[in-house]
Amino acid sequence: MTIAIGEVIAVVGIEVTLRAFESSNLETHFYKGHRYKGVSIREFIAIEHGFRDIVCIVEGEYLDERNIEYEGVQQRYIRKLKVRPIGYFEAEKFKDGIKFLPKISDSARLLSEAEISRIFERQESKNFAIGTLLKEGIEISLPWQRIFNTHFGIFGNTGSGKSNTLTKLFTVLFDNMFDKISKKSKFIFLDFNGEYTADQLANANRKKVIRLSTRASSGDKFHLPDSEFWDAETLGILFQATANTQRPFLRRLITGRAKFISLSDSLSRYIVSSFQKVLCSKEPKPEALELLKALARDLGVDESLLGALNKVGFKKGNDSFHFIDGDGSWKYLSSNTVFYTETFENAAKQIDATGIGGFQELQIRSDLQIIRDVLYGSVQYEHIHPLLRRIDAMKDDFAKVVSVSSEPIDSETITVISLRDCKQDVKKILPLLIAKHFYEKHKANVSSPPDSTMHVVIDEAHNILSQQSVRESESWKDYRLELFEEIIKEGRKFGMFITLASQRPADISPTIISQLHNFFIHRLVNDRDLALLENTISTLDSVSRSQIPNLPQGACVITGTTFDIPMLVQVDRLPDNKKPDSRDVDLEELWS
Repeated sequence: MTIAIGEVIAVVGIEVTLRAFESSNLETHFYKGHRYKGVSIREFIAIEHGFRDIVCIVEGEYLDERNIEYEGVQQRYIRKLKVRPIGYFEAEKFKDGIKFLPKISDSARLLSEAEISRIFERQESKNFAIGTLLKEGIEISLPWQRIFNTHFGIFGNTGSGKSNTLTKLFTVLFDNMFDKISKKSKFIFLDFNGEYTADQLANANRKKVIRLSTRASSGDKFHLPDSEFWDAETLGILFQATANTQRPFLRRLITGRAKFISLSDSLSRYIVSSFQKVLCSKEPKPEALELLKALARDLGVDESLLGALNKVGFKKGNDSFHFIDGDGSWKYLSSNTVFYTETFENAAKQIDATGIGGFQELQIRSDLQIIRDVLYGSVQYEHIHPLLRRIDAMKDDFAKVVSVSSEPIDSETITVISLRDCKQDVKKILPLLIAKHFYEKHKANVSSPPDSTMHVVIDEAHNILSQQSVRESESWKDYRLELFEEIIKEGRKFGMFITLASQRPADISPTIISQLHNFFIHRLVNDRDLALLENTISTLDSVSRSQIPNLPQGACVITGTTFDIPMLVQVDRLPDNKKPDSRDVDLEELWS
């Protein structure tokens, strides 16, 4: 015998109406030592249909004023419940989906806490509890096997608890599974605000923290292989190169470097050769001469060489640059090789370019490449000039946070990359480089089907995935989004998964949001955010959706392809030393 609370009186489509018994409105029932929750909105009940129990969720209740019962002289309206089937129990296992519908007069009963737990929990998901069901207060274990092999998003307004949920999910995973996953998976956390650099997620001996800072050159750096740095796509990301003119320029630069890099002191030879090409040309280009002078100043060459360059001139109609000697005589450089060698070549050979690499080498080679292109008339300088200015302006900042190395670099199981102390421009660009680096590396090494996984976690994802930014060109914005869209669309087949956390999901590219499989939704109140969720998440029912703007702190709606039905979970608070560094300021304590 169970606690009956009503009977079916109407079935219209998948909407079922129950006539509720008088005792059904009690808050709590006790039967044979077990506690049962009473009937209210979003509670679960079972309708006995033959040998099966059809599980339904209560979506509404009302008094039917057209149907009145009399008990003596007392008038009583009939209480009715609107319920919707979500699945059924078969052999004590819950199966989701509407396969059976009740019939009129079928009896409805309450579900025990054990039965409610079986609705949400799967047998294989034990020991992964992050909180309790909000209404029922029952601890629930999530199916971690089917969460971490998907892309998922954690969304909520500031202060709603999304950072705690993100940290709790991965803390429980690492506490329970670290030894098993350490040799098979890598986890990269892009931390914009420095929230996970202390004891969060895992102990210090289990994770590597890279604190990037553009404020000082002596801090941590993200190591990039030499072969990956000298790549047109990588440099295009760093310096926002346009596709049609500036990227071909970078490709010519990289191709030229690769052709002669095996020669000893190839950069010094390139500098000497460029002096000769410009000054001894029989088709002199004054623009190339001015660029050469600027390069000489940047290289810090000897004052005598700078002075000699300033004495070089050009007269229209001549086929050579000329040098005005101290006595006023002209020496034509294209024909007077002895004078060129004594005055310029020997001094140019004294320029020491050994040991120069990374961003400094890039700037020098860029200046040399534009000199060659102008000399040969293969490029319009005004198209390349913005790229050269960006390289000059940003190279020092990038050199503080990125190091270029030919040594093999391996990452730890857990790597937290903090961007808290980086300039805003660097925060926009560097995550793309980091994501591309790990995506390409994992894609190149993984087998099919994948024998290892890569998990990239992006907190405050709206910083780099926003469509609303007006600080960058449309072409660069499109490229930035396309890179992440490729990772989220194609990464799954290579075992690469993305986790996003954001307070403004509507700002993120709809393509990226549409590719997420599971969602942890905290309180959201913005109409655009709510409309996006309604249009994107097919598994989110109307009752759960209506509760999102009013969720208490720490509570979230969990839904997606992994979960049979949406569930409201109150995520447990982490201990103080494990909480992300995003807690509210206690003004009472601060001002006391």
